[in-house]
Amino acid sequence: MADQVDPREARRSERSSGPESGDLAASPYRVDRDRVVASPFFARLGGVTQVVSASGSGLLHNRLTHSLKVAQVARAIAERLRADPVAAPVLDKLGGCDPDVVEAAGLAHDLGHPPFGHLGEQVLDRLARHRFSLPDGFEGNAQSLRIVTTTDTGGPTAVGLDLTAAVRAAMLKYPWTRLSHPDPHPRHMAAPPRGASEPVEEPGTGSSKFSVYVTELDDMAQSRAAFTGRLASWQQTVEASVMDTADDIAYAIHDLEDFHRIGVLQHAPVAAELGYWLTNALGLAGLSDETLAAQARRPGHSLEQLRRRMHRRDAWVVDDDAFVAAVSRVRAELVDAMLDTPFDGSAEAEQAVARFSSVWTVRLVDGMSVVLDPPTRSGHVMLAPAQWHEVQVLKFVHRRFVLLRPDLALHQRGQAALLTSLVEALEQWLSDRHESNRLPRRLGDLVELASTEYRALAATDMSTLVGATGEPPQGEHGIRELARGRAVIDFVASLTDSQAATLLDALSGRSAQPWSDAFVL
Repeated sequence: MADQVDPREARRSERSSGPESGDLAASPYRVDRDRVVASPFFARLGGVTQVVSASGSGLLHNRLTHSLKVAQVARAIAERLRADPVAAPVLDKLGGCDPDVVEAAGLAHDLGHPPFGHLGEQVLDRLARHRFSLPDGFEGNAQSLRIVTTTDTGGPTAVGLDLTAAVRAAMLKYPWTRLSHPDPHPRHMAAPPRGASEPVEEPGTGSSKFSVYVTELDDMAQSRAAFTGRLASWQQTVEASVMDTADDIAYAIHDLEDFHRIGVLQHAPVAAELGYWLTNALGLAGLSDETLAAQARRPGHSLEQLRRRMHRRDAWVVDDDAFVAAVSRVRAELVDAMLDTPFDGSAEAEQAVARFSSVWTVRLVDGMSVVLDPPTRSGHVMLAPAQWHEVQVLKFVHRRFVLLRPDLALHQRGQAALLTSLVEALEQWLSDRHESNRLPRRLGDLVELASTEYRALAATDMSTLVGATGEPPQGEHGIRELARGRAVIDFVASLTDSQAATLLDALSGRSAQPWSDAFVL
């Protein structure tokens, strides 16, 4: 009798988990890693914004270099946990933690990020829901799963990459759809998992973060079948938890490096914010929420707002003494040790950045542990309380002194207008019956793919296709309209920053050169 395939190694196509003729590795998970790295969707990440456009400077991370670091950190965490005699049996009980799996998931986790980073994600979600009535809208994590299971053609079956169940499950940071699955949906829990809650400003719209569109529900079910009885339906696999934590670590460290290098992250305002809070913590704690909000631009006040927000959201781990220690450490090791000397490209400046990066990466990776019964706001793999607080403070510095800058907002408003115009121009092209035989081949293929998917869903569960209007699609015409919307969103999400800008120039008549990028057309 032939050996049964390990359910973790099962592929979407139900073919053998062994390598195909075009694969170099023997291990199924190394095969997955190689397929992700060979994908054009992976290559395009080199031209996709992390926070702001690198513009060819080489000084700022893009989505490709970010993904490489996430994979590196994820593998290090997995190897350390596997070597721990206390943690290893817990990992096995929860379904396994293979370093190759977490590395492949780390490389693949941002494949679905659209042009211009998180700003592009917000714009495409708004257009998908309100212009095209797509029930799922757009979400970068869900788009990543859609790419590896559906829209990429680099696998042996030309439908996705045909990855193993373990790697697909490890990509699911948020293993639920926006609105419907699993049932009951985790957004209705008394203490919802991180990302499952609805946005306060948009009640009734479903979870703010999710990793699966309704078109990939079968993929979620198949990839998580190997973990049945080990994990709750809404809980990340251990490998997804490792990848998610590695993403947080990489984000907390290298974005600060980037903005120090280009002179955006300045010593004085960060030192004033952290120093004032440490000196006046008791006085700030006595202010009302309203006073604190009104004076948020004064030193220390935004940090006090963070402390209170942590108490509201993460009472399971937050501790004021640990928060004080975290602020003190960040002030000493970020503000006084790195930001104190402006970056001038010298060997001394480069060494200060490298020292900050290596010290913090090792500290955070070494602070990992695995627990059998975590709170709903955490995965099974988590940072120790001291390091958890430190990550929150590092991310606060990035948000307060980089993301909230008016000059960045000015730049991003222009990018939002660009993406909106591009989506509208492509929709008009799709609607022009006189031009139907001259559409980009890839866009036409995406329309046919989405049409097939939506027809199948309409035949089995029409409720999954109810969008912002509250009405199901009306007949074949309604299905076709949904498919066109999804195709445009898929198409635009697969562009680099520069491809999006150049394509809009061509469509609006501002370019004298014919559009010729083969990956797009």
